[in-house]
Amino acid sequence: MGRLAGKVAVITGAARGMGEATARLFAQEGAKVVVADVLPDVDQVARDIGEGAMAARLDVSSAADWARVAAEAQSLFGPVTVLVNNAGILRVGTIVDLSLDDYQRVIAVNLVGTFLSIKTFAPGMIAAGGGSIINISSTEGLQGTNGMAAYASSKWGARGLTKVAAMELSHHRVRVNSVHPGPVNTPMGNPTGASPAEMDAQFVSLPIGRAAQPDEVARVSLFLASDEASYMCGAEIAVDGGMTLGKYLTFLPGAPKALMPLQ
Repeated sequence: MGRLAGKVAVITGAARGMGEATARLFAQEGAKVVVADVLPDVDQVARDIGEGAMAARLDVSSAADWARVAAEAQSLFGPVTVLVNNAGILRVGTIVDLSLDDYQRVIAVNLVGTFLSIKTFAPGMIAAGGGSIINISSTEGLQGTNGMAAYASSKWGARGLTKVAAMELSHHRVRVNSVHPGPVNTPMGNPTGASPAEMDAQFVSLPIGRAAQPDEVARVSLFLASDEASYMCGAEIAVDGGMTLGKYLTFLPGAPKALMPLQ
């Protein structure tokens, strides 16, 4: 407890899933949290957390919304020193079939939103003497998947933006790092509402053999937000159960049983 005592954190996409888990965990560890989301459920999450939380309706693709949230957070809690860019949307479709509107909307939320958040809060973090920015990318920012043109573009972009921001801000004591989750049991990762067992069954071929729970990703963000990660700069951390390690040759020893050929 108390790993984030004295810190003020803004967490986007915090109405549910990984963002909600991160907001609750950060508050438990002593941070004041700005629970930000475009969804109305964000109000209940903030009420559940209590007086150390503020709900903020936020469209991350809107510069005006970011300016308003920054002013509200400063007024209530003081300088923001931790930023978790978790908000994201997904549109599935091949390059040929995906509409330009859908492609641009994913880029606007997942990538432009991250750019606007850094642009909004970095000056205040510098003035406050430092901070930590955590960009939630994806395994789709480490590799490609057919049908995920918009999402992969945005997440590779967030990965690159992290590197540039780390170079520009770390000498001001503002650390910038990215987290790359694999399959996570969230409303976006599990849109059909499959049971945990059904969800895990889709990922038995991973080295860890299951999907992640939101708090497993939140704990990595907690580490990066804390002073324990004081020498982390521009790192990309895969929280993916081994998804991006490589590919198994199913006919060789050591492949998971689920991938072994039938005898």
